[in-house]
Amino acid sequence: MFDQNEVKRPRNSQMGRKGSELEPTRWGSLILLLMGLVSFSMVYIFMSSVLSPSSSLSASSRIGSVDGSYENDGENSEFEQSGGGGCCRGIQGLELWGAAVKWGTEFRFNSSEQCCKACKKMCTGKDGPCLCDSWVFCGNKEACGEKLGECWLKKQKDVLAPDKQEAGNKNMWTSGLVFGGGEIMLYLSRVDKGRHCWLETEYGTLHIKLLPDCSPHSVAYILDLLALRHCAGCHFYRAESRGRSWDAKGNHIKDYSFGPPFALIQGTLDAQGLPFNKIQTEHCPTIRRGSVAWVGSGPEFFISLANHEEWKKSYTVFGSVLPEDMVIAEKIAQLPTKPDAWNNINVSVLEQTVPLKIRRVKISSSDMNLNSL
Repeated sequence: MFDQNEVKRPRNSQMGRKGSELEPTRWGSLILLLMGLVSFSMVYIFMSSVLSPSSSLSASSRIGSVDGSYENDGENSEFEQSGGGGCCRGIQGLELWGAAVKWGTEFRFNSSEQCCKACKKMCTGKDGPCLCDSWVFCGNKEACGEKLGECWLKKQKDVLAPDKQEAGNKNMWTSGLVFGGGEIMLYLSRVDKGRHCWLETEYGTLHIKLLPDCSPHSVAYILDLLALRHCAGCHFYRAESRGRSWDAKGNHIKDYSFGPPFALIQGTLDAQGLPFNKIQTEHCPTIRRGSVAWVGSGPEFFISLANHEEWKKSYTVFGSVLPEDMVIAEKIAQLPTKPDAWNNINVSVLEQTVPLKIRRVKISSSDMNLNSL
């Protein structure tokens, strides 16, 4: 279900010649517009090819489309490289229960974003465990009545299995989770209990930092997988190395192509026993080395082995692999493959798919050292 291709052909900024002396006529402008539309269509089709799985790979594969649209969160380049931390999004129509650490009757804001930020201030990761890991806001003027603006800050018993009240379009609340206040945890000794999951394969374990504040719907699906306690049917089926185009840090090497190979491993999280609903486009930053993102609206996903500025923020990123675990992803990318063509784009699929399990991280308190660098 991969649609927009990972290799985007650079757009030609000089679509038509602009005369320095002559003013373009109406017909000339129309021709230039048509040429631009044709060029855009060609780029879109090319991008869709690279990440589109062959129908022979998966009988349940769903062909989706990502139009590249996303909300501008005002992220800076540092935030984009980190893979998260600057967002404050929640899920409308969802009410999370849990022990209140701030009572909404006396704690009000004008927006759900402000409520989220208040929770994050209590979860910096610098002074011990998060005092707040979930928030609930009432922002529907018609439905909330006297509760309008109420912001409830809460603490879950288990943040990866939050206590949910009835959800749906008739619910007037908006809720969200906060994992670690956006800090970048570079070492497993700094992994706070319950804020990460792992993808376990026969070649090693990939620890994933989830981004619920940036892609809440995506992470909600991952939490459902964790509750399922298995991921039967989940596997990697495509593997392509960095080749000569990207260095070990994921930086593109000048004068080399952007693929193939396209520097990624691709798979599916379509688990047996868990109905999958298409996930809306959420957080679409620049894809960096270690980014974990959906292809289209899922359940196909990929882990990037390189920085892909050329992909123009087209994929929903819902997590990032801890840097020290990228060696596992690189190992999978070196497994035997066979050539295939998806919409006339050359790709490499694994001769044998790699099954994966999804589990939650279990770290004892003695292993946690949140105050150390």
